[in-house]
Amino acid sequence: MLKYTIILVPEEEGGYSVEVPALPGCFTQGETKEEAIAMAKEAIELYLESCKAHGESIPQETGIESLTIAVKEPVA
Repeated sequence: MLKYTIILVPEEEGGYSVEVPALPGCFTQGETKEEAIAMAKEAIELYLESCKAHGESIPQETGIESLTIAVKEPVA
């Protein structure tokens, strides 16, 4: 079983966009968080199938770390 980190970004107009950092160009979206996650799983599976079909190696996730940091707001 392979595991990949996804980044969910809530969009102003609604829904979520999704990026898979370990798979260049692997993006998708969904109307709800649940749909976006399901779409990400499908996009990853299709990406990996394409790699296999083209004789390319399967990208492995290596040491991605996610952090949230706080910064000061600029003074007006």
